[in-house]
Amino acid sequence: MASEKITVLIVEDEPAIIELVTFSLREAAWQVASVHTAAEAWEYIGRRPPQLILLDWMLPDQTGLRLLARIRADRNFAAIPVIMLTAKSMEEDKLAGLNQGADDYITKPFSPRELLARAKALMRRNNPEMVEASLSAGPVTLDPVSNSVAIDQARIDIGHAEFKLLKFLMAHPERVFSRSQLLDKVWGNHAVIEERTVDVHVLRLRKALKQAEGLIKTVRSVGYMLSEK
Repeated sequence: MASEKITVLIVEDEPAIIELVTFSLREAAWQVASVHTAAEAWEYIGRRPPQLILLDWMLPDQTGLRLLARIRADRNFAAIPVIMLTAKSMEEDKLAGLNQGADDYITKPFSPRELLARAKALMRRNNPEMVEASLSAGPVTLDPVSNSVAIDQARIDIGHAEFKLLKFLMAHPERVFSRSQLLDKVWGNHAVIEERTVDVHVLRLRKALKQAEGLIKTVRSVGYMLSEK
């Protein structure tokens, strides 16, 4: 994805933080927009979905976590990468954000350089699979543009984490990945996420794929892979 195409939406009600983050992101030649409330954010996303959202945990009208849940529940926006900006540093809060579908989090006060590095890393992680062409394996088709998955051309419901996992595996067919590799490649290297979390998402993915669940193979003592064999 070319940098000039990347638009970052900052959802934050503190002007000083918006100014600081905007200055940092423009160094990467990214387009930056900002809103102050969850309602304004939802209106903006509906009008022009950004490639990345920086979302404050505490907003004037509702929590960022609630807005995140709304984004992840909408199939048109579910795959947009989201970094939570939070003053909360408790592990339980980080887990809550990640379990709700955040791709990363950064705790205030933060270094603008660190934020930019995290944002770039997140875009790089997403970039190999952010292709315009659909991915297919057996009866399953994944469309990165509409963020949808279909089996025999019939759309299925799939969670955000499972969508990301499937997209990564479909982009790297016939390759075995360990749990730690999947954590790093799909979710980022978050120490607060246990490797067993991958097993949970694999189970959910297989359930979502229904009759096509056999595409996701378990390689004993190693990890998982997508294979049509």
